Amino acid sequence: MKERFDMKKMIHSVVLGLLISSIAIGQTRYKSRTWEAFKRSGPDLKQIEWLATKSSNEILSSPWSVGCETLDRDYADFSVYKDYVGELGVKHARLQSGWAKCEKEKGVYNFDWLDRCVYGLKEQGVDPWICLCYGNPIYGSGIRLGSAIFTSEETMAAWCDYVEATVSRYQDVVSEWEVWNEPRESESPEVYTNLLIRTAESIKKVQPNATILGLSVHSFSPRVVLKFPRKVLEILKVKDKLDIVDYVTYHPYTRNPDACYPMVEGLRELVRSYHPDIRIYQGESGCPSILEWGHALNHYPWTEYSQAKWVLRRMAGDRVRNIRSSVFTIIDLRYPNMLQSFGLIRSNLLHEIIYKRPAFYGVQQMAGFFDDTATSKGQLKYTSTSDRKMTIAGFEKKNNSVVLIWYMDQIPTDDLKWDLVDLEIANVTFIDPVYVEIISGQVYEIDSSNWTNEGDNTKFKKLPIWDSPIMIAERPLVELAGT
Repeated sequence: MKERFDMKKMIHSVVLGLLISSIAIGQTRYKSRTWEAFKRSGPDLKQIEWLATKSSNEILSSPWSVGCETLDRDYADFSVYKDYVGELGVKHARLQSGWAKCEKEKGVYNFDWLDRCVYGLKEQGVDPWICLCYGNPIYGSGIRLGSAIFTSEETMAAWCDYVEATVSRYQDVVSEWEVWNEPRESESPEVYTNLLIRTAESIKKVQPNATILGLSVHSFSPRVVLKFPRKVLEILKVKDKLDIVDYVTYHPYTRNPDACYPMVEGLRELVRSYHPDIRIYQGESGCPSILEWGHALNHYPWTEYSQAKWVLRRMAGDRVRNIRSSVFTIIDLRYPNMLQSFGLIRSNLLHEIIYKRPAFYGVQQMAGFFDDTATSKGQLKYTSTSDRKMTIAGFEKKNNSVVLIWYMDQIPTDDLKWDLVDLEIANVTFIDPVYVEIISGQVYEIDSSNWTNEGDNTKFKKLPIWDSPIMIAERPLVELAGT
């Protein structure tokens, strides 16, 4: 009887082991079909190689950030994706502080979970910036997006104590602090402004040279985008407190990523009119990879194709305008009502990684090349044979010319097709240019018969253009993966 029981146990163990092995093998071998399609597609040019990528530790400085939000509410697991942040090549990452997770008993703080995030990012060569946001139920305030800002003095005093404790703990690692995430604009602007002032003063009490980010503007339509920031800035002006803010952050979720820029420029002009030293920071913006029924950019049939194009256009548009930029988000987030699909990494309900989406690779290519050694020269004038509007973003890197080119007039599509366009770009010339498709990182030859310098301009014939950024750069600038 015992032998039969042992045999059953052994068979059960073997079957279970095989099942676990098969699941593990399936996960490690699974590939994104869209990523494979991106790699197989491409313009009708001769491919040279693939663009080399860099880890965050290999890059000295850059304006790029990635979202590592919602860890305060356990919507993701930092330990699962920590190494991928460094692989991505960004130099900054946004965290949320999680008052309720740090102070579960009044006056008693436990930062163990946040330590793992803050110091884990630093290990990867990434500087965390922390959004101090959301309340704490033990003080009668809510912990989720859209929760009202507390107004009782008891809660505010406890908040300020928590802020000072957080800044004291991380002041040698974190220098940039954002005050609240997407405050409810239906509330009185005085409520948020009071929180902003009290929080900034608490931060500066501990870390006098801290950088303060505020407002988190998120109502992005021409009718309302400037209402909330104007009211807050006016109150700060009246109270002689404008100098407490270094950056105004904003979250521009528009289906066409390029459609937000007239509003962004309006925000920048508004901010400058109050204080010339306050800058703007695109603090959170991304795109779903499926049709979603909640959150930003919902009710639209997004795919991993259009997501990748959307994210790259947002990055390129921000970079040419000298705006620091954060991509939302590193991984899919398990909200209480849904598994959100904004992640550069696809995950499941158990927070397990399934694969890196094409957008991950696109961000990696952009972050690796357009670090702080690349300088924006602004948008360049052009003429073309295409009837579609495009952006020509000019840059200089190591005294060499670089341009990014993309159609900007429509929502990104799922098409993997290029138009052949005759194009003349003003005020830029090349010596030995190559063509790079940024999402896949494929590097191509440009036949010498298809381009020429004419005075201060460059003319291209039959240049492949589509609704995602392609790069033209001098050959010596383009480090190849195989070299």
